[in-house]
Amino acid sequence: MVDKLGAEGFMKELSNGFRLLMDGDKGMITFESLKRNLTLLGLQYMSDEEVVCMLREGDLNGDGALDAMEFCTLMFRLSPILMESSRTLLVEALVNEM
Repeated sequence: MVDKLGAEGFMKELSNGFRLLMDGDKGMITFESLKRNLTLLGLQYMSDEEVVCMLREGDLNGDGALDAMEFCTLMFRLSPILMESSRTLLVEALVNEM
């Protein structure tokens, strides 16, 4: 996927995914917004406890929700393929910034 989209396109897709799941008023993925959108992910049968665990997995600052950076970090951590591609993405992003 990264190869197909390139670094910028892939980051845009992650951002789109975040916006799809986030609470529009809070600008973060909350328990309520994630629970409401589980069907989009094919996870409509997850228990409340499983949803809380999913949020905790990515919640780096301990506020109980995921901001965009936490979401992207979680997506990279959960996908070995993304982890392998992360170095390439970082180099490409840095080159584009120069």
